[in-house]
Amino acid sequence: MDRPVVALVKFEEPYRSLTEAVELCEGFRGLDPGDEILIKPNLVTWDFDLPFPPFGVITTTAVVSALVRLLAERGFRRLTIGEAPLPVPKTQGRAIYRVLGYEKLRETYGVELVDFNEEKFEPVDFGDFELSIARRALEADKIINVAVLKTHNQCKVSLGIKNLKGVLDRKSKMFCHHPDRDLNHVFPRIIDKLPVALTIIDGIFALEKGPGPTGRAHRKDLLIASRDALACDVVGAEVMGYRAEEVPSLKFYADHHGRSLDLADIEVKGEEMARHRSYVEYDWEWTRDNTGPIGFEKRGITGIAVRKYDDSLCTGCSVLYNPMLIMLMSAFKGRPFPEIEVVSGKRQLAARGFAKTVLFGKCACELNKDNPNIAEAIPIRGCPPDLKKFEKAMREAGIECSYADYVKYRQYLFDRYKDRREFDMALYLG
Repeated sequence: MDRPVVALVKFEEPYRSLTEAVELCEGFRGLDPGDEILIKPNLVTWDFDLPFPPFGVITTTAVVSALVRLLAERGFRRLTIGEAPLPVPKTQGRAIYRVLGYEKLRETYGVELVDFNEEKFEPVDFGDFELSIARRALEADKIINVAVLKTHNQCKVSLGIKNLKGVLDRKSKMFCHHPDRDLNHVFPRIIDKLPVALTIIDGIFALEKGPGPTGRAHRKDLLIASRDALACDVVGAEVMGYRAEEVPSLKFYADHHGRSLDLADIEVKGEEMARHRSYVEYDWEWTRDNTGPIGFEKRGITGIAVRKYDDSLCTGCSVLYNPMLIMLMSAFKGRPFPEIEVVSGKRQLAARGFAKTVLFGKCACELNKDNPNIAEAIPIRGCPPDLKKFEKAMREAGIECSYADYVKYRQYLFDRYKDRREFDMALYLG
């Protein structure tokens, strides 16, 4: 049996480097110029109110533009770019396309730009569960999946297979974080229903402690491509320092399909993989007794127990989890908190012995609404919750959280890339 081929190319210039990657893995083999091709980047979110460093968080416009040009020059005309970004507070796909310069692709090459959230989804049976998938993704002749090289604090890595979670409607994305299921056993099933012909991992940057902008990006300058999605992800995980068998989602997918995860069973063309392998941390450190991040302990913050997120925490709440921690830190004035517990997600139950219990998000509120262990609840409702409402509720409870301090933190996240030539916003702004 032939080994799957994965191209590993040093990124130097978008068009030239991507052309090399596609040619090395014969990425367009099996595509017909008459095919309707859907390009699925990772554009999970953008922030139009606060500074947003996109490095390693979303797919670069440079790679997507090079891909569109490459396809157009080879006679492909029926091209669509589609994504279902987080609808917070409402769907914003078209605004993201404008910011990233995708409208130039429509004007130059006739590419159709689609926000899946504005269109129809179809229920798809997976045997023991059902997910609603964007009709555009199901009806495409071929899909080119353009992921990002990043870690993920709930599933170690977020690469090509994980990127396809973006074709789901909001309810189905939430189902992936079901309290009675393993996240890493749900999203790897999505690709089985989709005509994915080529996976490209945009590794210009690698994101540590992802998947959001609170992680730290590193310039990696790699492109990874393969017609075999699993093999592509195995190599992507490897260059970030993770053996595929250590990544639950990849192991599940391989077991489910009777596939090998052995690198010896993959033919890597281009760069020597060992030269580019370096460990990129995926998770935030927590105290052994699960009372908060190590950063709280280092600052001497006591009197509060923030239970660590689990994989039942949906993306909407997980995006706000780090901001919530920053705002709690802002309330610490050198004195212990008044015995507070913070729970989140769909599994965490409030414990006894706390004066106040913060229920962060709609799911935590519903799960704990009749919990007899709670002396005084501070419900932070919303799906996801609003940070300014969180600030108000906490202040009413005597805890002086500051949204302004969170804004300063966001500026810090953006500024740490400022004046560093390797972090070039032109890669994103078209």
